[in-house]
Amino acid sequence: MKLPNEITVEVAYALPDEQLIIPTKVSEGATAEQAIITSGILNKFPEIDLNTNKIGIFGKLTRLDTVLRHMDRVEIYRPLIADPKEVRKQRAADGKIMKKGGGDIAE
Repeated sequence: MKLPNEITVEVAYALPDEQLIIPTKVSEGATAEQAIITSGILNKFPEIDLNTNKIGIFGKLTRLDTVLRHMDRVEIYRPLIADPKEVRKQRAADGKIMKKGGGDIAE
């Protein structure tokens, strides 16, 4: 049941082998940071550091103090393990042929 000054948002975080999306109810005017804390996701993934992890709403980078709207999805991003440009350079240096989507063409 939705209270008059309450909105529902989702907080999402993904690892290579696990994804979690937590529906969370917060007060109107709540920030992305408040939703993340309310969701409890920081307890499940203690490696998340809001001082270093970037966040976004529906794939668009945003700040912790961004005020949320009903049905927003706050996404917590992990740092990249490898720079995509460097991976492409290394493949080119190794002489691998790439197809659209970055996979190798079978010969």
